[in-house]
This record gives sequence, C-alpha cells and structure tokens, in this order.
Amino acid sequence: MALNFHQLHIFYTVAEKGSFSHAAGALHMTQPAVTMQVQSLEDYFGVKLFHRSTKKIELSEAGRALMPFAKNSIELIRETDVAMSKFTKMIEGRLQLGASLTMGEYILPRLLGPFSKDYPNISVSMKVMNTTQILDEVLGHQLNFGLVEAPIHHPDVHTEAILSDELMLIVPADHPLADMDVVTLEEVLKYPFVLREQGSGTRRVMEEEFARCNMDCSSMKIVMELGSTGAIKSAVEAGLGISILSQSSVKHEVTLGLFKVKAIENIRFERSFYAIYLNSTLLPISAVSFMTFLRQEDLSRFL
Repeated sequence: MALNFHQLHIFYTVAEKGSFSHAAGALHMTQPAVTMQVQSLEDYFGVKLFHRSTKKIELSEAGRALMPFAKNSIELIRETDVAMSKFTKMIEGRLQLGASLTMGEYILPRLLGPFSKDYPNISVSMKVMNTTQILDEVLGHQLNFGLVEAPIHHPDVHTEAILSDELMLIVPADHPLADMDVVTLEEVLKYPFVLREQGSGTRRVMEEEFARCNMDCSSMKIVMELGSTGAIKSAVEAGLGISILSQSSVKHEVTLGLFKVKAIENIRFERSFYAIYLNSTLLPISAVSFMTFLRQEDLSRFL
C-alpha cells in the first residue's frame, strides 16, 4: 500500500474536528469510510494515530508527529491548484458562491463577464446574502466559498483578504457640498444622513474610521437607516440625505450626473473584501481559478 494525500487529508480533518462523525460530515463521506481510511493509514505506518474512547478521540504521539506533515501537504495542494489555475482555461465545472450585498450587486457582476470569457466552461451560481447567511451556508457545505465585507473569526473557516474598496461621501449633484473643492468633516455633519443599518459591513467601516478620528457617531444627523444600497441611493436621489457608500456602487448614477462622489478631508474609508471557506475543504479548481482571477492587480479597470 502506498501513502496517499486523500488519507492524509482525512486524518487531518478528523484531528481538527475531534470526531470521526464530524469529519465525515465535513468531507461528505460516511463515517465508516472515514474510519476505514484512517485505519488504512495506521496500517501503513504500523502505529495508532488516535486514542479512541467512548466519549472522545485524542491524537497519539505518532498522530501529533504526523499533523504538521498532513497540514503541509494540504497547503501544498492548495498552492499547486493556485499555480496551475492560471493555465487551465478549459476546465469545466460549476462555481457556487455567496456574496454580500455590495459585492454581489455592484462589483461581481462587472467581473463575471471577463471571468467567463477566460473560463467559458465554468458555470457560475451566485447567491446574494448577508454575511451571517453566507457563513451558515459555507459551514453547511451548501457553498464552495463566500465573499464578505468583514473578516470572519470562526475556528473552522479560513479568511483571506482578496479585494480592496473605498467608501466615499455620496451627495446629490445639486447639493451644497457637490462643488466644494475641500469637504471637511465639520461641513459634512451639518447635513442629514441616510445610512445602512447597524451591523452592516458598510456601516461598520464608517463607524470605525470616525472612531479613529475621535468623532462620536451620535453627532451625525441620521434621518434614515435602510437595509440595502439600492434603497439608500434612491433616498439620496430624492434629497432625503447624504450617505457614505462604496464608490463602485454609484458609478451609474455618477455617469448620469445624479450624484457627486466626494472625499472628506483627512478621512479614508478603506476596507477589504474577504474570501471565506472551510479549513477542512480543498476547493474545486473552478473556485481556485475564480479566486486567482480576483487577486489580479488590474481589477480596477473592471470596477
């Protein structure tokens, strides 16, 4: 019998999950199949890798020694997939991902066209949801991976910053701030705001930057909180207030002359978008190819 990567991956997942049944769920395998593969690995080395009891399993001394090699093998396979994804233009497959609102509604649609041109045989299925829903579906193996607006801190999830974005002050074209060369925070706070709801990625970025500048958000005249960027844009267009949004989300309105995008002096609302996927999962090559595409340096020409 020869040592194979599949068995190392299963061993590593069992060790990470602390359970054969949980590992089976993560790997989409039956528990007996997982147990059999671990036993085959133990037979290959001639040593027990786990101490089993009715309540829990623990790594043996040999199992602890094997863990870093199993982890390195998984990371090497991932790195290999990334390196080769640039050359596998004719791969076929289905890409299932979840995207947060700003990503799914305003950024990814501009990127999927160029991606599909490069990878014509990959079909894309994208769900636009909030971050909590995306995390739940990634954990439930319903999505290969997700793209969200804030890092996820979960022991089973890998988080990687993959795209950058900047929020800007958005005002109607006829607003008093629209033609000012320098817009100060003092001037901005004189006007009513229409903002995303508390807890949204956009709102969090704004609040964190204001906190960095020692500004209390309670000093803002918030007249409306809305659950989507589209609703906020409609409210700004109707003259109900000004807002802070991703400049990627208002390109159309700026082109039509409806909005002006302004910077606030000495304030930068910078953020990253993050890819999230399970630590125990080896992503399909279709997902690896898409993430490699997103990492390209010239994405700004699409946004």
